[in-house]
Amino acid sequence: MGHGNLHVLFQPAELIIIGGAAIGAFLISSPPKVVKLVIKQFPSLLKPSVLEKDICIELLMLLNRLFRKARQEGMLALEQDVNDPASSTCFNEFHHIMGMHEVVEFICDNFKVAISAGADPNELDNMMELDMEARHSEEAIPSSMVKMIGDGLPGLGIVAAVLGVVLTMGKISEPPEVLGHHIGAALVGTFLGVLACYGFVGPMGTNLELRAKDSAALLSISRTAIAATIKGAAPLAALEYGRRAIPGEARPSIQELDEALKQWGTKDQ
Repeated sequence: MGHGNLHVLFQPAELIIIGGAAIGAFLISSPPKVVKLVIKQFPSLLKPSVLEKDICIELLMLLNRLFRKARQEGMLALEQDVNDPASSTCFNEFHHIMGMHEVVEFICDNFKVAISAGADPNELDNMMELDMEARHSEEAIPSSMVKMIGDGLPGLGIVAAVLGVVLTMGKISEPPEVLGHHIGAALVGTFLGVLACYGFVGPMGTNLELRAKDSAALLSISRTAIAATIKGAAPLAALEYGRRAIPGEARPSIQELDEALKQWGTKDQ
């Protein structure tokens, strides 16, 4: 719009300085475990949120099936299901949830404790809370690291710009148009650092943070429903506890939940 030359913004040297220094700072500040966590989380930026209404309904239907089986056949009847969910008829029908290893592991681990240890309902609830806190603190690492690198990009842009000015000083005898080109190239470093920080890397960190909260919400739904059934609530009542734990637009209405129960064939007679 300002009739500028876009080619001026293409400065490979500035990109190498800023990008290389950012990657180097990340590798220096991160143990191998953290590097793996960040790399593992990046593909999720291209995927839809896990906290969708359909997924929440599917999670509630899985829990309801487990609750009903435990109520009809006893808690021990779930032992084979939670020990090997991949071959369980209770789990296999719910493909989206089976693709979420963390959620399946959380459900199975807590049912195993309920079956084998016979834990007090309040103790089990406290254990689930500790489990969620530990998982969430690990899931929060990638977003905090990406934000940290993003916050450093404006400074690295200034480093690239200063280096460009230093090189320009060595060409002080050149004509004004040559000096102008080199000074402009140096200033592009500052521009790219600030743009990358606030336009790309910072928002990516925020995206990862929100996705971690969505994953934590699925565990919170599971915890609420499991705690209710361990304390003696009927399957439909425990399901309602879980439904109330679903935030925002992802929460199905009572009518939608009733339709889902009929569709999945788990409606209590």
